[in-house]
Amino acid sequence: MAARSKVVKYKNAHNEYRQPYVYGNTVRQPEVLPKRRNAVKQKEPVRVSAQVRRNRNRATAMNKAYVSFLITAAVCVVIAFMFYLKLQTGVIKKAETITMMQRELEDITEQNNTNYHAVYENIDLQKIKTKAIDEMGMVYAADGNVIEYECPAECLVKQYSGIPEDGILARSKHVAD
Repeated sequence: MAARSKVVKYKNAHNEYRQPYVYGNTVRQPEVLPKRRNAVKQKEPVRVSAQVRRNRNRATAMNKAYVSFLITAAVCVVIAFMFYLKLQTGVIKKAETITMMQRELEDITEQNNTNYHAVYENIDLQKIKTKAIDEMGMVYAADGNVIEYECPAECLVKQYSGIPEDGILARSKHVAD
């Protein structure tokens, strides 16, 4: 069973009853007023003077200056649109060229990395060391041969003796002349 609602009524200053508060769990829907029917009245044609009719016709008519202005504006819009399309086409072509070059760069980089790893894997460091020591006369540095120094503020190194013309500063005992 639905709960009953209680409506508090009071009078305002104009002796009209108002119902601002509704107590309970249901609120009554306001009464709907019937729709008013608006009678469509046919307006009687108003007589207009000849001068007013001429002014209206003159205001709605297009003269040569107005037509030429509209044509000029339309031509300018078409030219601007064509220029925009040309620029847009150029941007699209450049984007396609950039994409193609990026793909080419990726292919070349991949090929370069493949070649680098193939060369790096074929290097025999032991063979290089043997050839450098036995055939070229390379020797390991002795304890007194390595001199460490701190770089001065100008970072300038002076050379007090010349490099021999044959370019050999040290020779291995095992290498024959």
